[in-house]
Amino acid sequence: MTIVNSILLLIGSLGELLYGMRLMSDGVQKSAGEKLQRALAKLTGNPLMGLITGMLITMIIQSSGATTVMVISFINAGLLTLPQSVGVIFGANIGTTITAWIVSLFGFNFKISTFALPIFGLGFFLTLIKDSHSKNLGEAIMGFGLLFLGLSGLSDLFTFDADHLTFLSKMQSWGVFSILIGVIIGIVITALMHSSSAFSAIVITMAYNGLITWESACAMTLGSNIGSTIDAVLASFGSCAEARRSALIHVFFNVFGTILALLFFKPFINFVAWLSPSKNIAIQISMLHTVFKTLNTLILLPLRNQLVNLSRKLIKDDAIDSLKTYNLEFIDTGFGKESTAMHIIRIEKEIADMTDVVSDMFDNLQIGFIKRDDDFVKDNMVLLATQEEYCDQMHEKLEQYIVKCQQLSITAQQRTGLSIMVQIVDELEAMSDQCYSTGILVERSIKKNMVFPMDDMEQLLPYIELARQFMQFIHININKHLDPEKQAFAQELEEQIDEYRKKLKKLARKRLEEGADVKSELLYLDLARHIEKIGDHAFTISELLVQTH
Repeated sequence: MTIVNSILLLIGSLGELLYGMRLMSDGVQKSAGEKLQRALAKLTGNPLMGLITGMLITMIIQSSGATTVMVISFINAGLLTLPQSVGVIFGANIGTTITAWIVSLFGFNFKISTFALPIFGLGFFLTLIKDSHSKNLGEAIMGFGLLFLGLSGLSDLFTFDADHLTFLSKMQSWGVFSILIGVIIGIVITALMHSSSAFSAIVITMAYNGLITWESACAMTLGSNIGSTIDAVLASFGSCAEARRSALIHVFFNVFGTILALLFFKPFINFVAWLSPSKNIAIQISMLHTVFKTLNTLILLPLRNQLVNLSRKLIKDDAIDSLKTYNLEFIDTGFGKESTAMHIIRIEKEIADMTDVVSDMFDNLQIGFIKRDDDFVKDNMVLLATQEEYCDQMHEKLEQYIVKCQQLSITAQQRTGLSIMVQIVDELEAMSDQCYSTGILVERSIKKNMVFPMDDMEQLLPYIELARQFMQFIHININKHLDPEKQAFAQELEEQIDEYRKKLKKLARKRLEEGADVKSELLYLDLARHIEKIGDHAFTISELLVQTH
């Protein structure tokens, strides 16, 4: 029964610890996550600023894994470059050491469990307030309380009679092998828990209660740094080459530092013990964590360009086959570290890419109106068909991605924004269909040798130019809120296109009455109608952009 009780206490305490960290991280991210992530995308102009940004954000959200997943997603979305990401990743590794210090400074110096329950209760009552900010803050406070309840349980669990620890003492006396075993334990358990911070808390608790020696604690702590890279590796699956390189640099940072520390293991841990302000083993383990990350950063940050070049040699560029198959994976590491804001930024980038494709389709179409020869059919129609198929794939994948985002815990404003994004994607896909259909009409007129009077074509070209201006307007302002001035400009373009089409219809009817070729004039009217439809879709997108914030 003692063994069963210990197992149940371990499961319960670990559950409280992990869920407390998750609740605390999620609460902070919900209340300030979008601002933090927007800052992460902007405040990375130089390596030092990136280092500070990554460190501060990780200290706030208590998760280097979450910061690293953000970085990889931003690189994949084109919001960060690979060189910019290096400093942020190094900073995130330093920032994650804050949890160890919290545990070592507060977890054992007083009976934290006495205060943990009132803290949890305070957080719960804050969640009952309808104000979303108070609710998110309450969740963070509840997480803080649960974290220390879990630590209290682990402390009780890992207090044993020395007579029962003879097997552990033997294992820790195997010299180099005991150190390697400790490293492996740190790697495996941290990877399973998805949190080096949580495992560090467990190591500190075990060492404080005499269950493991100082050397074994150091070995496990070093191993946990490698295990913590699991989130970055998972997040890089299905991403672009630069994002995968960023994950590789994150792995390299921790593996390189761990190997270097193991090569100089005795001098290194002796230096840490000498540097520690207290002989308290919990303080010493926290100091080990910080010294390891800081020294590693001091060594590797000046070599960031070499690391970037090495990663580019090891991971080849993506194959240039971009318009064949569209891939968009919803990154989920399975530990609740994702933030909806990160996914929204990714969707915005994909919508911008889709707008690029549709704009390029219209530009190719405009060539057809001007040239109207066999070269257009040969050079552009296959491309138009490929682009239209690619937009269909983007439409399907993006809507699936947005639906998954809507299933996350999101604010009312985010839900409205995601709904608007679905409609924008629908309109862009419809524009791509119209572009391709118009291209088919131009191709038909060429193959059937239809002849239009020069005046007719001259009348059509300014009409197409109006639609091109509207397309360019959408291209520039996609994902932005339209102010009243821009809204008025969009309305003016829409009215000009409608008026021009009415003018073209009158001219075509007049030519029909004068005996012009019926098939040519009907096709001419179809061309005018398709161009107007493209303008209509552009105007609908402009109206949707007015609703964004």
